[in-house]
Amino acid sequence: MLRRAVIPFVVLAVAVIGFLATRGGGPSADAGPAPSSASSARTTAASGLGAHVANPSGLGEVRASQLPKEAQDTLALIVKGGPYPYDRDGVVYSNFEKVLPLKSSGYYHEYTVVTPGSSDRGARRIVAGQQSEKYYTDDHYASFRFIVEGQ
Repeated sequence: MLRRAVIPFVVLAVAVIGFLATRGGGPSADAGPAPSSASSARTTAASGLGAHVANPSGLGEVRASQLPKEAQDTLALIVKGGPYPYDRDGVVYSNFEKVLPLKSSGYYHEYTVVTPGSSDRGARRIVAGQQSEKYYTDDHYASFRFIVEGQ
């Protein structure tokens, strides 16, 4: 009797795993450990990294190769999906300053750029949008430059 009650749940679990695997969302043998839901949210904005993305903002631009080494390291971590050095890396950036193009809540995510000699996270960040656009700030969101990648 118990076996009959469990079978539908097993079938449903297999179906969900199969569905996720065909969409690229399931675990694979060479992908390493499955990400937590927090790290999955952190990599939402990371798809298509490294490819050239047009500047949708009208803000000034900086080539990725011209960024400080620590910013280039942060870009590489975003591509890899972490691990990030700070718990706040990957959280939603709300764009309160309205310097970046206005988008719906959750569109942007922020990542710390390590500041040598700083006792805290410092003022440098990379903010990534869902369309793979990325922006660099070294003055804690007062100004941004669009990061030109892949050239």
